[in-house]
Amino acid sequence: MRKTVQLLILGAFSLGLSAVSAAPGLDEIPAETRAKVYNPKLMDPAQPLGPSAFRDWKSPRKPPWTIGYASTYAGNTWRKGAMKRLLSEVLPKWQKLGLVKDIIITQSNLKDALQIQQMRQLVDQGVDAIIICCSNPTALNQTIKYAFDKGVPTFSFTGYVTSPLAVNSSVNYHQAGYEVGRWMAEEIGEKGNVLVIEGIPGSSASDSQNAGVLDGLKQSPGIKLVGNINHMWTSQVGQAETQKWLATHPQQLDGIAVQSSGETGVLQALLQSGREIPPISIGGELGALCYWRNNPDYISAAIQTWPPGDDIELGWNIMMRTMQGQGPKIQSILVPTVKSSFDDIKAILTENCDRNSTDWLHVGIDAWGGTDYLDQFFLRPADPEKYDPKSH
Repeated sequence: MRKTVQLLILGAFSLGLSAVSAAPGLDEIPAETRAKVYNPKLMDPAQPLGPSAFRDWKSPRKPPWTIGYASTYAGNTWRKGAMKRLLSEVLPKWQKLGLVKDIIITQSNLKDALQIQQMRQLVDQGVDAIIICCSNPTALNQTIKYAFDKGVPTFSFTGYVTSPLAVNSSVNYHQAGYEVGRWMAEEIGEKGNVLVIEGIPGSSASDSQNAGVLDGLKQSPGIKLVGNINHMWTSQVGQAETQKWLATHPQQLDGIAVQSSGETGVLQALLQSGREIPPISIGGELGALCYWRNNPDYISAAIQTWPPGDDIELGWNIMMRTMQGQGPKIQSILVPTVKSSFDDIKAILTENCDRNSTDWLHVGIDAWGGTDYLDQFFLRPADPEKYDPKSH
């Protein structure tokens, strides 16, 4: 099996991204799905798209498994939303199924060296798999190999790592950013001053989506980029940084393209500034969605790029399938964004919703890489919840 894995990895490196449409693994994905989320013209060139190292792999250890979650950051509402789903719904469900014993969680506070240390400690403690989120795309590669060599796979949700020994899951972030950029341009009539606010520079999810937003805006020559700041994916930081920017930039502002989770804080800064409220891109934060709910003509749509609870459950389900030996075809399993209309939001939120809420609207796992969708990406697809280790 190790020889097979090494050959696959060698092939992944030698293919190059110029042949992405014909890459082994990716060409096994249905054409409709490839067209929807693997468009090479809208793909981050660093996104790993080679054949998965786990096509013929199965966990050498019997369940119930112990999972390590090497989190990079706990200080924003997105991470809170992911952790809530993980601990209140996902973990209890898989414990009840008898397939998971426990989860060990670490926090590295955005320090790569600390995350590396924590991941190695998790491996040495005997976890059966590691799940990570929103990490540096290259810093962990040697540690991922260290884990792999000891029979411990790594799964990165919401952001990719470039190691060929990991499985990634997310939207196509460059494409998602491009969609947001084009939506913003069209929302303001393809001309005007736009402020772009990204999340955490240096993380693949933030950098890739930010590049996509900029590419989308560039398609309209009448758009002028007047600023590019970051908000650490935190509404409170977004509010403070936007207030600082507004105080030193009195010129007209026609739109703000902001990554979630930050739109509620950015909107709050605009409301407190006394200035005209231009359209902002809204993802899943309930406070900003509530403002739209009570101002129907404010914007035309909201674009979800990473609902936290759904994202972590997607990554978890991919992990369970891989551990069971279902064989992921490719290194990165991508899902499309979800666009919501005003009627969609009106059906969910009432007029007395909380405009300051930093909680999240989730689209639901069935709409975010559900069972039928994931079946496309595995060589031996099966319902992971019905796995019987005695029969395998």
